[in-house]
Amino acid sequence: MIGRIQENLSRQLRALELLFSLLEEEFADLCDRKPQDVSAIEISIQELMRQVAMERKSLRAMIGAAYPGKQRVHEVVKALDGEAAAVLSTQLKDLDRAEQLCAIQADKNRQLAMGLYDQSMRLLKRLHQAIEPGKSDLYSRRGRFAKSMQPQASVFRGRL
Repeated sequence: MIGRIQENLSRQLRALELLFSLLEEEFADLCDRKPQDVSAIEISIQELMRQVAMERKSLRAMIGAAYPGKQRVHEVVKALDGEAAAVLSTQLKDLDRAEQLCAIQADKNRQLAMGLYDQSMRLLKRLHQAIEPGKSDLYSRRGRFAKSMQPQASVFRGRL
């Protein structure tokens, strides 16, 4: 059972290493402003995250079946003695370190993507303002002076 847990943790660690490399590639594509490449990588990242989640779910099920009352690998490590506990503890530390690296890189990607989004929105607003018609009290399409859109004060008289 410990061997299967170690294999599962090893697969998760390799998946997170691959995730980190995909995040770095996404960052490079964001810097080069290649949206099609970013979209393709994003799909791969989502699929990899789904697989990691399934690995974690299967690990919890495995631990729950083998060690009733225990839900986490840390609890299993505390219950074990010797070399197996040391190996699992090392794997957990490596896994945590890889998760932290992925989180840092994902935050960098998010900040860059949001910066590019804000820049694009400001440019789009500026373009819209440039093509919007200005004041309406200028000349109309027919070459006549256009009347103001605000009505002037007037007095109404009427008979029934």
